[in-house]
Formats: sequence, C-alpha cells, structure tokens
Amino acid sequence: MKNKGFRGVTWTPPAPFAATPRRSDARTLPPLTLIALPGAGPEHIAVDSAGRLVAGLADGRIVRVDPGRGGASAEVVADTGGRPLGLEFDAQGRLVVCDAERGLLRVTLPSVEGAGLAEIEVLCDEVDGQPLVFASCPAVARDGAIYFSQSSQRYDLDHYKGDLLEHSGTGRILCHRGGETQVIAEGLQFANGLVLSADESTLTVAETGAYRLTRYTLADGRATGSSTLIDALPGFPDNLTTSPDGLIWVAMASPRDALLDALLPRHPFLRALVWALPDRLKPGPKDIAWALAVDQSGEVVHDLRGWHVGFSEVTAARQLGGRLYLAGLDQPGLAALDLP
Repeated sequence: MKNKGFRGVTWTPPAPFAATPRRSDARTLPPLTLIALPGAGPEHIAVDSAGRLVAGLADGRIVRVDPGRGGASAEVVADTGGRPLGLEFDAQGRLVVCDAERGLLRVTLPSVEGAGLAEIEVLCDEVDGQPLVFASCPAVARDGAIYFSQSSQRYDLDHYKGDLLEHSGTGRILCHRGGETQVIAEGLQFANGLVLSADESTLTVAETGAYRLTRYTLADGRATGSSTLIDALPGFPDNLTTSPDGLIWVAMASPRDALLDALLPRHPFLRALVWALPDRLKPGPKDIAWALAVDQSGEVVHDLRGWHVGFSEVTAARQLGGRLYLAGLDQPGLAALDLP
C-alpha cells in the first residue's frame, strides 16, 4: 500500500533532550550473544509461562526458543500467513498477535515441542468497514480486553517511511472487547509499542514519528485523557515492554535522521521529492543497537547503545530475569545481553 498523493504536514521537531548518538560515543551496551532463528525478521518478543521466547518472522512463521539452549532449540509453532509484528500473551496463555497484513490474531500454541502448527483465529481484520492494515502492537488487560495500535492508515509496513515523511498522523489505538473493536485514540504519529500500567489505569504508546511516549488514562476501556510521559527523544521509539520492577523498556530503532528533521518544517513538496527516490536513497536506520529504560515518571534509567556490534535497528527489548533480549525487524535472529 503505497498511497498516491503525498499528504505532507509541516512540523517542527523539538530539539532532542539529549544529544543524538554519534559513532564516536562510548559504547554503553554490554556484550551481545546472538541467538540464531530459522528465518529473519523477529520484530517483537513475548515470553510464555515456561520462560521461552516467542517471536514472529518476516515470512509469517512464529517461532519459540528456550533461551537457555539458544538457537538450537528454536521451533516453528505457527504460521500466520502474513507478517506478525507485536505479540503478547493473555491471561489464558494464548498468544495475541498484531499482523501487519492480516490484522489482530489469536493463537493457542502447543505446550510441548513437536506438536505441530497452531491454528490461527482472526479477531479483527476490518474496522468501520475498512481493512485493518499495519496493526502493530497489542497490550492485553486481565479482563481480556485487547488494546492495539495501528501505525498508519495510509501506508503498510513495506512503505512505512512514507508515513514518517508525511507526518500526517493517521495512527490510532483500538480496543477489542467482547467481539467488537472500537477506536479509542487517533491522530497519532506512527502509533507503535503499547504497554499497560500495573493497575491497568493507563496505557502508554510510542509515537515513533513524534519522538515521544504518550500516556492515556483509561476508564471502561476508553481513553479519557492523555499526557506526555517523555518527549523529544533523540531517536525513533519502537516497541515497549515492562520489566518486573516497573520500568518501561523502549526499543530505539535508530537515532534521529538529520535530513528528515531538516525537511519536516519545510514545504511538503521537498519531502514528496524524497519519497519519490529509490528506497536506498531515502533516510534509513543506522547501524546501532540501542535500548532505553524509563521509569513511571519518564526518567531515563538505562541508556544502552553500541555502534557496529553485529545487531541493529532494535524493534523490541524484553527483560527476562537479569538478561535483556533484543529483536530487530531485519535481523537474522535475536540478541541477548546481561543487564548492568
């Protein structure tokens, strides 16, 4: 879905609260251990009740791996037939998946190895009579309500740069409850990662195209107000996860792009020219692995980054015990590190 008629909106990005990472910066990222998978593109990571990692691949397969045994234990447990992105387990142990091509899905994974592929249940594939494209990340409440983000209504995953260049703000958050889906927030700049607070009174979303995390107050499954948790990030926030001690891990896909920031306040015609270029000439992710952790007041607790470390464009960071596991949209596997 590459829309005709570029609809650029003028916007002046805020100055970053900290310097945009440079290649000369000291490395703060601990050493990485790579976990090979039987395919590329693990965009997100979920953890099942047995402590196994689950990720979706670019070809539609969902894989499960025992982190203690590494890539040799990787097993294909489902195939969505689309492109799985964000995923999260519900209270019954079922896997909820946002698939960029098929919509909101639910998968009951086999509990033991070698049991074959799980069946896929489609929960929502259209909203208000329109196909649901670019569903991005779910957050599942204890009562079964599923909040999920839709990054863009104008561009699909393959053309995501168009949304960032346009800055047209067609991202939104939806809630699926009792077989029905409703929009609870819209006008977001590339809505991405989602996490619920421990008491489920708030929902935090990463607005990738606005360099911020926005927090919504919830009541009866509806958003009743919003505030900014952290703004003016020096890079593009992607998926969000919560740690056992309440920190929010923010996958930072890339530092800000100087060209994009320079073009956003100018006439949209200039960005339309950039959008017309071959993809290799457009602004793109840098060769850095980067994850932040912020507390519930938006203060940065961890800033882990490293250039040219054999892993880049981190799209998810998930803590399990004393280790942090990283996923990447175009990476051949996962990466693991010991937390400092």
